[in-house]
Amino acid sequence: MNRPDFGLGSWPARRARITPDRTALVENDRSLTYAGLADRVERLAGALARRGVRQGDRVAYLGVNAITVFETLFATARCGAIFVPLNYRLSPTEIRYMLDDSGASVLVHSGDTAGLVAAAGALPDGAVLTTEGDLEHAIAEGGPAPDTAVGLEDPCLLLYTSGTTGRPKAAVLTHGNLTWNTVNQLAHLDVLGSDKALCIAPLFHCVGLGQITLPTLFKGGSVEPVAKFDPGTILARIGEAGITSFSAVPTMLEMMWRHEDWDRTDLSSLTCVLYGGSPVAERVAQAWLDRGVKLLQGYGMTEAAPGVSMATHEGTLDHPVAAGVPHFFTDVAALGTDLTPQPLGGTPAELLVRGPHVFGGYWNRPEESRASFVDDDWFRTGDVVRLDEDGWAHVVDRVKDMIISGGENVYPAEIEAVAVRLDEVDACAVVGVPDPRWGEAGAAFVVLRPGAQLDEPRFRAHLEQHLARYKIPKHVLFTDTLPRNATGKIRRVELRTLAAETLTNGPA
Repeated sequence: MNRPDFGLGSWPARRARITPDRTALVENDRSLTYAGLADRVERLAGALARRGVRQGDRVAYLGVNAITVFETLFATARCGAIFVPLNYRLSPTEIRYMLDDSGASVLVHSGDTAGLVAAAGALPDGAVLTTEGDLEHAIAEGGPAPDTAVGLEDPCLLLYTSGTTGRPKAAVLTHGNLTWNTVNQLAHLDVLGSDKALCIAPLFHCVGLGQITLPTLFKGGSVEPVAKFDPGTILARIGEAGITSFSAVPTMLEMMWRHEDWDRTDLSSLTCVLYGGSPVAERVAQAWLDRGVKLLQGYGMTEAAPGVSMATHEGTLDHPVAAGVPHFFTDVAALGTDLTPQPLGGTPAELLVRGPHVFGGYWNRPEESRASFVDDDWFRTGDVVRLDEDGWAHVVDRVKDMIISGGENVYPAEIEAVAVRLDEVDACAVVGVPDPRWGEAGAAFVVLRPGAQLDEPRFRAHLEQHLARYKIPKHVLFTDTLPRNATGKIRRVELRTLAAETLTNGPA
């Protein structure tokens, strides 16, 4: 029986037949053509199959962005198995939990994570491969993988959510989910086979894989995975290599803008920079736009593989921090009070999404999966969104982050956006704390720029110029830093705990 050419399981070999001599991946002094990538993927898939990896099995990967991540991803998919990229910044306990939860039978890891693997008490020796030694040996000794039918409906990837509100759960993304997300990206963007993209965002996160990276590989361009983000190194690489595109999270964009090399870096080769994962301060977005960079915000989530909407080059100047318009094969709606889909409009409401790129559920979480959908196929994003008159979307906040104070809905993101307009404010996060009079009240954690001075009365006065009084946080706490996860999102659970500890006597 011939294996259908569907999904990522067959993609490398098929792509190699179209442009075999083009460069697919670049890492330091090493590069791989599409033909070379196809050969190594086939050999690694054969090696995994000889180690007992079969269709539906899980193969985990732990390490920084590297060519080996792509090789392992495609080889796993070639076997019909499921790839599980893990966050190398997690604790041994968290890694152990994900390995157990996914039921991974093989773990591939880089040498610099050996201590983490050992502390996690990972898998039996025969099921653990290091990228520096075992993986190369397996590829050298490998042969063709057995024919395996891989369809668009088959699972390809388990991506663990950030776990900012509890234990992480894995979204199951199929080959079809990833394929349709790529199609959506290509309908929205002009990605070329001559593009040179940096893969900066971590590959255990949906932004790292789904935005820029897989679409560029699909078109036959080259992708350069970046092991560790350093703003100066990235700026230098853009000029040296003629980088055309990359995706990032807002904190990365801000760090590059603030770097001493920003003004003297040649950014003229950049045709598109995408960002997502969390809102960006308007001053940061404007700084990139002022340099002539085509900066676009993409909005999405792991469960949508990840794209839901994206800005357009034509509209970005008028909407510098808006989340754009829906992708071509994406339906959006608002969750009505009767928990049914309603037209999305100017009134903030929870966003519903459906489309062929939207996942079917969480790994081994049937009840949570069912609770995530209404009318069978509309996914509840948990994000509050409103539309401008021209149809551009603005993400107001997370439903779970909303503060209900005296019966009024208060959205922390709105307050935070106003707070960072102050030149002295580097970052701000607002969380709700119990209040005996209002039910909940806001507590603002404020980080100042180095050398800046700002007192609470002036901070409050600034907020009062732009916000209704009921939105002004009752408590203001100045701090040196905000707790963030690997993708730059603020860990609000930790801030709520910190607020409770700091306000020891309770709200006045």
